[in-house]
Amino acid sequence: MTHDTPLSPRPLHHLADGRRRLMTAAQLRAHGVSAAETDRQCRPGGPWQQLLPNVVLLHAGPPTSEERLHAVLLYAARERTPAAVSGGPAPASVPRQPGGQQQPFATDPEAMITGLAALTLHGFSAAPSLPSLDALDVLVPRLRRLRSTGCARVVRTAALPTAVRVTGLPVAPVARALADAVAGLTDPGVVHRLLTEAVRGGHCDPAAVVRELNRARLLGRPHVVDAVDSLVAEGRALAEEHLYRMVREHALPEPVWNVDLRLPGGPGLGGVDAFWPEQAVALELDTRGAHRRQEDDAARAEQARRREHLERLGITVVRLAPRKLRASPEHQAAVVRTALMAAEDREPAAYVVVLPR
Repeated sequence: MTHDTPLSPRPLHHLADGRRRLMTAAQLRAHGVSAAETDRQCRPGGPWQQLLPNVVLLHAGPPTSEERLHAVLLYAARERTPAAVSGGPAPASVPRQPGGQQQPFATDPEAMITGLAALTLHGFSAAPSLPSLDALDVLVPRLRRLRSTGCARVVRTAALPTAVRVTGLPVAPVARALADAVAGLTDPGVVHRLLTEAVRGGHCDPAAVVRELNRARLLGRPHVVDAVDSLVAEGRALAEEHLYRMVREHALPEPVWNVDLRLPGGPGLGGVDAFWPEQAVALELDTRGAHRRQEDDAARAEQARRREHLERLGITVVRLAPRKLRASPEHQAAVVRTALMAAEDREPAAYVVVLPR
């Protein structure tokens, strides 16, 4: 039996002519291929193979990584109106086929690649190569009736995040993909490298990663907690670099850096990342990354009390988020400049002692 053997009134070789390498059982039926004919084509030694339930690879030999990714998404996608026999568009949930024409997937897809495969697609050097992954994680709504099988490992969630398009595929955002990857990892070194690259590579900020890890209830694992500690430190160091660059490149007055404020002969008022004594403006980087919810709430309350105390003393406190500092330094510089200019119209602030931190 050859690839061109006419098993049906409609020859089958046109289905695997390079435009489509994968089709669902429903799409094959729409092309006049019965279930029995599909089974015969997928027999050992045949020209096709069933890669996943209801997903057929239209050639012999091992699938490529791209074909496996598409197969997993086809398996997890809800079947919609099949493509017309004449070669009309594929269902809205079907991504672009490998080696072929662009086929649309849903604006809000019901399945997306996540975990290590997603990190690889996002360009993580610490993530394994796609061919080395035995299974590809696919994120679906919790109530979907799907099971992990073959190269598809089903990951469930109460609410799907907004997918990111990478090479035409729906892929989970970095923070969510990290959490799904870490859930299956036990090697502390691998976890540390992935989290560090997420921040150092500018993929996302530490707060987003910590939120996803907390949501996945992974912060009770010692090797994850240790990696998060390093992640927060890495994020702060990068945020400080961006802050120094913002002050320099946007011609802001030079502040005193990383100082503690104290009332003369009185209690300490806490540390700030930058302070302009003449204008009585203090700047704090919002790099909270506490990985225990209770501690995080306590830290928030303490920071709010300290900020209110400083403002009662006439000191303006500006808080900058590292994400905004990285994405729009000119806007953050404008915020600081406005605070410095507004100092001219305020009553003089209380005298405070400035000490190195």
